[in-house]
This record gives sequence, structure tokens and C-alpha cells, in this order.
Amino acid sequence: MKFESRKAPLFMFVTYSLVSFCGAAVVIGILKNSLSLTSSIPYIILLLVSGLVLWFFHSTSYELTASELRYKSGPIKGSININNISEIISGDTLWVGLKPATAMYGLTIKYDKFNEIYISPELNDEFIEKIKEINPDIEVIKKK
Repeated sequence: MKFESRKAPLFMFVTYSLVSFCGAAVVIGILKNSLSLTSSIPYIILLLVSGLVLWFFHSTSYELTASELRYKSGPIKGSININNISEIISGDTLWVGLKPATAMYGLTIKYDKFNEIYISPELNDEFIEKIKEINPDIEVIKKK
């Protein structure tokens, strides 16, 4: 089952502000300068950064299979064996670590011995319900 990432208004504002700023800088730079290879390198970098930010924002999703939680956010991809998940903290925000997410107050998933990942599915409760169907031994802690 596939779950899209929730898109928080603040994250959306920051993403599109950054992309707009980079786009405006490129347009202004092109209008002010003649294009040569050396003068166009900063503009190419700005366009690549904008593309990367948009890729993260629009491609973040999660998929539950019979045995794995798969996550994807731009170039970041991975999977976690559901049987290795010991705890899910709902309504929390992880500030450090692996965060393929586009919103706050998502799910912190603890797996293996010391690993954790933060995700933000569209509906936290529905995601927890589906993952508990696969592994009912997962402990769920609700903070909000």
C-alpha cells in the first residue's frame, strides 16, 4: 500500500520561495550579463538546486509491502524490514537524522537496535493501523 507524504504549508512556502528566489536570480543574471560558460555556472547551480528541492518535495512517499517499509524522497531511497521495527512515536518531530518527510508531527520509527527514521504520511493513524496489521508487536506511543 502506498502512502504520500503530507505537505505542510510552511514546508510548501519555504520550498516555493527558494525556487522562486533561485529562478528570479537566474533571470536577472541572464538579463544583466552576456552568457558565457564561466558566467553561467552559478545560474546552472541555482537551477540544479531548485530542481533538487522540487524533486524532494514532490517525490516523497512511503510504501508498505508484506515485509518492508519502503521510503523514497528525491534521490534518497531505502527500505526497512517491518519485523525489525520495535516502536513508532506518533505526533513527534525528529530534528536530527534521516528524515524523508515534508511535514512536522509525523512518525518516528525505531528499528533494529539504535536506528530511527522520521516520516510524515498523509494520515498517521491509517499508516499505523496498516503497519500493525503486518507486525502487531510494534509499540505505538502517541505524543499529540
